[in-house]
Amino acid sequence: MNFASLGLSESLLRAISEQGYDTPSPIQAAAIPVVLEGRDLMAAAQTGTGKTAGFTLPMLQRLMGSEGRPKRPGPNRIRALVLTPTRELAAQVGESIANYGRHLPLRYQVVFGGVSINPQMMGLRKGVDVLVACPGRLLDLYQQNAVRFEDLEILVLDEADRMLDMGFIHDIRRILKLLPAKRQNLLFSATFADEIRDLATGLLHEPQLVEVAPRNSTAERIEQLVHPVDKSDKPALLSHLVRHHDWQQVLVFTRTKHIANRLAERLEKDGVTAAAIHGNKSQGARTRALDGFKSGEVRVLVATDIAARGLDIDKLPQVVNFELPNVAEDYVHRIGRTGRAGAAGHAISLVSADEGKLLRGIERLTQQAIEQQIIAGFEPSRETLDAIAQGKGQPARKGQEPAPRAGKPRQGNRAPRQGQARPQGERAAGDARSNGQGPSRPGKPGSAKPANKSAQPGRRPGGDRHANQSVRPHGNKP
Repeated sequence: MNFASLGLSESLLRAISEQGYDTPSPIQAAAIPVVLEGRDLMAAAQTGTGKTAGFTLPMLQRLMGSEGRPKRPGPNRIRALVLTPTRELAAQVGESIANYGRHLPLRYQVVFGGVSINPQMMGLRKGVDVLVACPGRLLDLYQQNAVRFEDLEILVLDEADRMLDMGFIHDIRRILKLLPAKRQNLLFSATFADEIRDLATGLLHEPQLVEVAPRNSTAERIEQLVHPVDKSDKPALLSHLVRHHDWQQVLVFTRTKHIANRLAERLEKDGVTAAAIHGNKSQGARTRALDGFKSGEVRVLVATDIAARGLDIDKLPQVVNFELPNVAEDYVHRIGRTGRAGAAGHAISLVSADEGKLLRGIERLTQQAIEQQIIAGFEPSRETLDAIAQGKGQPARKGQEPAPRAGKPRQGNRAPRQGQARPQGERAAGDARSNGQGPSRPGKPGSAKPANKSAQPGRRPGGDRHANQSVRPHGNKP
């Protein structure tokens, strides 16, 4: 199958070819014909499957009309709306629209919080065909009469599961009440969780269901590995791995913003260029960190889950879980940052004694035992090995943080309970309106640079595997 067989126009096929693609991914092959038919769609696809083009391409063609002469939106009006949970994802969707729509006479705009609202209001005055927006900033624009929905034809909810996790459900419901009843609805999510199905019930009309990967599966092309280590040795081990294997591009996940900052500082002291990205960082700082990582100036990007959601980094060779996530499903999202578009990837987790239960939950979810390997010079204590093997530890419930050790200050921010809004700082990863500062107002300074399109592929991990001691997981397999 090729893109031409899907019924796309010559202008879109030309743009696809210029991007270097000729064969659609499974989600694209399944979704594009449905969208072209004008039907509602509920699609589940893991990250890195090409789902953005799966709705961008047919959406642009439908907006062009059967005769190739698009309707002109009126002042402040829009014809298609794409809602995304984070600024970074909004920018990437906008880039996709720019690339695939380069030969089409369509106008688009991207809006999100954390930057001045005035230029966004100015850009909407003449009307746009496609508006890509984070929920909070969209409501701000509506309240200031800068955007109108009477001409809306298509609504896309991208990363719907993450929007619910970030507490945007109330904003989404407010937005839905403002939209015309007659429209095409497209919902994309990493999973078909119960909360997503509940949202879809009131949103979609006789939708076509598309699921291109088993629920909560991890890609076979990603090599997964666990390094058991004492908690106090984690920073040194990460620094050793980066330098020993000469990793040039690695995304590292932590649970909290505080740990992300401390870890980036530690790596810098060890001579490894690193930057942290999380909700408390300004939009300018986040853009600079991401641009530096894509260009190769920054070797290690340390991120929290929310800030990293939607990051699209070409051929990212490895991901490291400095701390395992409290929710097993988030492990699938994390390691999905690597091994994208058919490329090989490596996912490495540094696991200490208090994370044995979390590791057991991940293995149960993914239905596979992850190989364990001890690194020479960083051998964990017997207590750590036993706790990991027996699935022990006191991991935080969703909504709580592990109890601090006696005499040590509590670190980081709490994770949210299911359905509960995230802390103010972390929610800022998706929208400035959610950072506790209130709605953005005209004249507020701030600007965002466009993401650097170049990406440094980086080198695959090498080194002395044979020098390391292999340890098979103990206990019952999940």
